[in-house]
Amino acid sequence: MSRTPALMLQGTGSDVGKSVLVAGLCRLFADQGLRVRPFKPQNMSNNAAVAAIPGSDEWGEIGRAQWLQALACRVPPTVHMNPVLLKPQSETGSQIVVQGRVAGAARGRDYQRLKPALLARVLESFEHVCADADLVIVEGAGSPAEINLRAGDIANMGFATAARVPVLLVGDIDRGGVIASLVGTHAILPPEDRAPIAGFLVNKFRGDVSLFDEGLAAVTRFTGWPSFGVVPWLAGAARLPAEDSVALERLSRQPARAGDVVVAVPRLERIANFDDLDPLLHHPGVTVVFVAPGERLPERADLVLIPGSKSTIADLLALRRNGWDRDLAAHHARGGRVLGLCGGYQMLGRRIRDPEGADGEIREAEGLGLLDVETVMAGEKTVRPVAARSPEGDPIEAYEIHMGATDGPDRARPLALIDGRPEGATSADGSVAGTYLHGLFTADRWRAHFLANLGLTDAGSRYGDGVEAALDEIAADLARTLDTPAMLRLARTR
Repeated sequence: MSRTPALMLQGTGSDVGKSVLVAGLCRLFADQGLRVRPFKPQNMSNNAAVAAIPGSDEWGEIGRAQWLQALACRVPPTVHMNPVLLKPQSETGSQIVVQGRVAGAARGRDYQRLKPALLARVLESFEHVCADADLVIVEGAGSPAEINLRAGDIANMGFATAARVPVLLVGDIDRGGVIASLVGTHAILPPEDRAPIAGFLVNKFRGDVSLFDEGLAAVTRFTGWPSFGVVPWLAGAARLPAEDSVALERLSRQPARAGDVVVAVPRLERIANFDDLDPLLHHPGVTVVFVAPGERLPERADLVLIPGSKSTIADLLALRRNGWDRDLAAHHARGGRVLGLCGGYQMLGRRIRDPEGADGEIREAEGLGLLDVETVMAGEKTVRPVAARSPEGDPIEAYEIHMGATDGPDRARPLALIDGRPEGATSADGSVAGTYLHGLFTADRWRAHFLANLGLTDAGSRYGDGVEAALDEIAADLARTLDTPAMLRLARTR
C-alpha cells in the first residue's frame, strides 16, 4: 500500500459540511502547489456526475460532490475518486455503481453482505488516486458512530483503519449540541475506532469565536482530542452546487420574489441531479420554487420544470398522486412554459415502456402527454459528456446519464444538436420542451436566451466563474481559521 500523505474528514452526522470542507481544503492545498486529489469511499446520492474511467475511452458515474472537489483541485475527475456510489431507487433499495459502472441493485441488508468484496475495490481505487497525488483529502459518509453499520464498514472507520489514514472529526455547531455530538461520538466508538481520530474541528460557527473557547476546552477534556480550529459560517458555500436532498428542505421554504421570473420545480420523491437548477438559483431576477409533496404548483409560475428522477415511472405516478398533473395541465392551458430534464423529459411524453424492468417493477405507464414522444427503457445506460449546440448556435457543455431512448414527431424540433444530430424535443407550439442533457443551465449564453424567452432581460454572469470564486473564498476562510499546517503534518504521518 502506498504511503501518500492523506487525511480523512468524518462527521458527527450527515450534512455537517464535510463535502464543502474537503472542497475548500483541496483548493487551499492545490494553491500551495501540491497535487491534491479528493476521495470518498462510498457516497449515497442521486446527484451524479460523469467522470473518466482510466485506461479506457469510457465514462462512468461518481457523486457530484467529488466532481466539485476535483474541480477544486483543478484536475479532471475520475471514477476512482468515488469508487462506490449508491443511487437510491426506493425507501429500501439502491442501484450500486462500482468504479463508475452499474454493478446491480440491492436492499439494505443484502448490501451489508456485499461490503467485504467492495472494500477491496475501494482500496484499489484509493491506490489509483494516491499514485497521482502529493496529498489525498478523504471524505467520510454520515457518522462513524452508527455502530449498527460498523460491521463491514467501507465508508468511515472501516476504510480509515484498512488504509491507515488519520481522521479529523467534524461537528456542526449551527444545528446545536456540538459538544454532545463530539463527546458522544468519542464515548460510543470502540477503542480501535477512536485510535485513528487525531483531533476535531467545529464547523458553521456564527459570531465571536472566542465565546466558544470554553467549549473547545471541554471537548478536549472529555476526549483528549485537540482542536484544529473553528470554521465560520461559509457564505461561499451557498454558491456551490448542493450535494444532496437535505438542501431541498431549505429551498422548498423560499417564497417567490415580486417581479422575478418564477420557476416551479415539483420535488419528486426520487429527484436526481437537482444541481441542474443551481445556475437558475443564482441568476438575478429568477426565483426557483421547489414545491413539496402535498402542495400546489404556484399559479404565477412562468416555467414549470420537471427535474430528473432515479425511478421515472414511480415518480410519474407520485406526481399524479400529488395532483401536479392537473396543476401542470392548467399551467399549460394558461400559456405557461414547461421543460423536462432527463426523467422529466420522459414523463412529458405520451407513454413510457420498461419491458425489462430497468426502471422498477412497473413495466408501462401513460405519460403526461405534453410532448408527442414515447420512451422505451432498454439497452445500455448512457453515460457521457456532451458538447452540443442549440439550434440558434449557442454552445452547450453538458452530460448525459440515463436509461432508455425517446422518439416521436416532436423530436423534429430538437432542443440541441450533438454533432449535427437532434437531441430533445419541442412541442409544435413551442411551449413544452424536453432533453436528456444535464448541466444545460451552466451554458451561459443558452441560459440567457432561454430566460429572455420568459421575459427576463438580465443575462446574468458567468456561472462557472461564480463557482470558482466561491471555492477561492472558502479556501481563504479555511486558511484563516484552521491549523492547516498541522493538518498537513498529520497527513504526512500516514
